Amino acid sequence: MSALPDQDGLVCVADLGELARAGRRIVKLGAKQILLVHSDRGVFACNNRCPHEGYPLMEGTLTEGCVLTCNWHNWKFHLGTGETLVGGDRLRHYPTRVAAGQVWLDPADPPAAERIEQALDNLIAAMPRHEYDRMAREIARLQAAGGDPLAAVRRALAATHDAYEFGMGHAQAAAADWLALRASDAGTDPARRLAPILEIVGHLAWDTRREPRHPFAAGAEAWEPEALVAAIEAEDEARATRLVRGALQAGLDTETLTRPLARAALAHYQDFGHALIYVAKTAELIRRLGRQAAEPALLALVRALVYARREDLIPEFRAYGPAGAAWDGRGDALPRVDDLARASVGRALDLTVAGSAKPAALYDRLLHAAARQWLHFDLDLQDRVDQPISRNVGWLDFTHMLTFANAVRTLATRFPDLWPAGLLQLACFLGRNAPFCDFEQDQSRWRVADPAAFLAERTTALFDHGAPEYIVSSHLVKITLALTAEIEAAPEAPWTADLLAAANRFFASPLKRKHVARSATQAIAFVAAEG
Repeated sequence: MSALPDQDGLVCVADLGELARAGRRIVKLGAKQILLVHSDRGVFACNNRCPHEGYPLMEGTLTEGCVLTCNWHNWKFHLGTGETLVGGDRLRHYPTRVAAGQVWLDPADPPAAERIEQALDNLIAAMPRHEYDRMAREIARLQAAGGDPLAAVRRALAATHDAYEFGMGHAQAAAADWLALRASDAGTDPARRLAPILEIVGHLAWDTRREPRHPFAAGAEAWEPEALVAAIEAEDEARATRLVRGALQAGLDTETLTRPLARAALAHYQDFGHALIYVAKTAELIRRLGRQAAEPALLALVRALVYARREDLIPEFRAYGPAGAAWDGRGDALPRVDDLARASVGRALDLTVAGSAKPAALYDRLLHAAARQWLHFDLDLQDRVDQPISRNVGWLDFTHMLTFANAVRTLATRFPDLWPAGLLQLACFLGRNAPFCDFEQDQSRWRVADPAAFLAERTTALFDHGAPEYIVSSHLVKITLALTAEIEAAPEAPWTADLLAAANRFFASPLKRKHVARSATQAIAFVAAEG
């Protein structure tokens, strides 16, 4: 029997009589292991390995209607089409022909472009049920077909951006960091190059499972930066959407949009700093994914800015506005780090305004104070049950200061007019976190002797982090990359030792994410107070 193809590219693989007597047969063609099945409906050929976990379909059960069941997990496939009837991934099947008592099949792969598009379509189909392993396989199939793995991220962003009712979240923000990690540390290892893509797509899938669509307004409007800032301030999502589209249609680059978006984010002390972080991460995400990702990324960001909580309007942070008005750029009294770390919100703002003439030095003092607070967070507070909601605090409340500071430095270095608002909001963080610190604790055991080795270890750990919640893994990657970026930008800064020690303590300490007793206790107290 010849294994050479005929003029149509078909390969003779079996004697029809022998196959009919056996019912099934395995044929190996290069790396392919193909199952031949003889039935009363004809001869069929498919991959022997189940597309789910690779178990042999040779051991499967064939039932009426040419349905083949993989007995390991009960996935079912129609042999005539390869359609998956129960399960997820599609089964690869091969065209067959019977001639002169011989069975021929066409082993040729579909064109690369077709396989790439199929993998992308299958990836999106796996997202609504968050089929994590299937998403991994589809990204691997995309890569095996010669496709750009970043296309998976672009497709996933486009497929989910309007399912976020209140705009972008940690998934999109962390996507920028996962891509940065992939570019800097994955090397050529196939698994390390795939893992960050999987984390991005998986997080987007998790956030939007069973979520309805919330379409953005149609149309475009001539670009005007001040109009965008005003639309966001007025919570006019429709107009802000049209202005962003107008900018993109005019061919403007992301940098042009980033400045007014950052100004809008800093107009208030918004969402505990998330607003500015999201602006910085969106710009980086578009830079890594290209212009194709600009519209879904920017529209999700604009929606988030429109709906952001404006915390400077509540009593705790109401001094932020007056502090901004008092900023004159002439204050040369740099505050002491300990004074900033222990200050109330109002006092921290006053101390910051007093150093307004030296923004770079002031940034160092504020970051140093934040590092000291993070290092001295009173961890016992995580376990407190009988306390008011206003005192609910955890590790992530302190880590946000680092990622926000990184966003402030990144954006204000490019747009210096952002320094005042950014620095004052750093002061708001300090004042908010100060009551939750115990500065009498001896934290010397957390000092890091070899910063380079510590950062390398933390970076490597990201590729197999083991965190079951995306909200945790997204913070792990954002914290690690922000920490690395700040230290690389100023390796001799006075805050380096405290910041590394704080991070070391954080990574080594428990992160309590679910507060069963506290939630129950506070719910009872809340309802009782309703009268």
